[in-house]
Amino acid sequence: MKSALITGVTGQDGSYLAELLLEKGYKVYGVRRRTSTPNYENVEHIKDQIEWISADLGDLASLIEAVRVSDPDEVYNLAAQSFVAASWPQPIATGQMTAMGVTNMLEAVRLVKPEARFYQASSSEMFGKVQAIPQVETTPFYPRSPYGVAKLYGHWITVNYRESFDMFACSGILFNHESPRRGLEFVTRKVTDGVAQIKLGLSKELRLGNLDAQRDWGFAGDYVKAMWLMLQQDTPDDYVISTGEMHTVEELVQIAFDHVGLNWRDYVVIDEKFVRPAEVDLLLGDCTKAKEQLGWELEVGFDQLVKNMVDADLKRHSLKPSAVPVY
Repeated sequence: MKSALITGVTGQDGSYLAELLLEKGYKVYGVRRRTSTPNYENVEHIKDQIEWISADLGDLASLIEAVRVSDPDEVYNLAAQSFVAASWPQPIATGQMTAMGVTNMLEAVRLVKPEARFYQASSSEMFGKVQAIPQVETTPFYPRSPYGVAKLYGHWITVNYRESFDMFACSGILFNHESPRRGLEFVTRKVTDGVAQIKLGLSKELRLGNLDAQRDWGFAGDYVKAMWLMLQQDTPDDYVISTGEMHTVEELVQIAFDHVGLNWRDYVVIDEKFVRPAEVDLLLGDCTKAKEQLGWELEVGFDQLVKNMVDADLKRHSLKPSAVPVY
């Protein structure tokens, strides 16, 4: 039985990855931070199948102990301060977790189990003010937020450990990936949740920022398969994971409102407070390398993804809080 250690296991990606690894017969260890009110909503249905370890990306000693206890064949570092908008008011906290936390995790693996295979969750936000369209693994980076800068550090420190210590360390440069488990602060989930509330008479408007921003959006459940595939290769490398399709926030909004039979123009209000200080206007990935070398394929398209998210939020708001299911 293989074993895997996952940081950020209670998040969107971590929950889908844990499901995938459990289905493949792995023993899954999940890192959780010590909090007064732990949130297991995304993993409630598999919580008892995960071996839980208390640790923190800011504390090297706890990560060393986590690696020692789990003795992992594979380590997936998914934990981060991952909300881009929050990185401007919290740049130091973002850097400590999203950048230095990667170094701590890599160092723990190097010291305890250097032969373990390591996956780092890099981000398309590293491309920022894009230098080429579409973006591939060799496209120059130009991050436009403290989050993007922190992710770029995490990406390069992973490359550095691979080259310095001959570790099997990979970075997945994942473009935007969404699901019903996405946090409500992210624009996709904000839209689908807002549409559900408006349809059910729980709200009267949806306040958004830049409707012209363009993103490459895919389904998180598809993307975690690429993470696993990267660690099954003969040699470590970095891969762009994307759909190769670009959609505006306005398209996202229109599909979501159309799905419930409403005209989005009757409900959407543009609010300047949701416009970023430095916007990333266009992200479009080319995942040819991942398709050819990993054999990775998409299964859920953009339209279906948005509709699935709206349906999930409609169902959630239609049920009593105590009966809310995990999707």
